[in-house]
Amino acid sequence: MKILEKRIYEEPLSTDGFRVLADRLWPRGMKKENAHLDFWAKEIAPSTELRKAYHGKEIDFEEFSKKYLKELAENPETEAFLDKITNEKTITLLTSVKEVGVSELPVLKGFIEKNV
Repeated sequence: MKILEKRIYEEPLSTDGFRVLADRLWPRGMKKENAHLDFWAKEIAPSTELRKAYHGKEIDFEEFSKKYLKELAENPETEAFLDKITNEKTITLLTSVKEVGVSELPVLKGFIEKNV
C-alpha cells in the first residue's frame, strides 16, 4: 500500500487513490464538492484537546505524536477505519494544516503502515 500526504487545498490528482481527510474539523473555505473525498476520518483524528494543546504550543511534535498514537490505539473507531482502507492500493491522507510534515498525517501514516 502506498500512502501519500498532502494538503486538502492542493489539486486532486488521479494518482491520489482513496482520499481520506484526517482532520476533526472541516477545512476552512473548502466546499464539500471540491474536496473529492472518499472518506472523512474525523472519528480517528486527534482529539480536540490534543489538537488545541499542540497548536497552542503547550506540547511539541514528539509529545503530540506519542499522545496521538495512544489515542489511535485506544479508539474503538480505529479498527473500522483500518478495515475500510485495507484493500486500497494508494491512499492519500489529507489535512488543512500548512506544515504537513509536523501534522497528524505522518503519525497516522506510520500507524497505518504498522497495522495494515
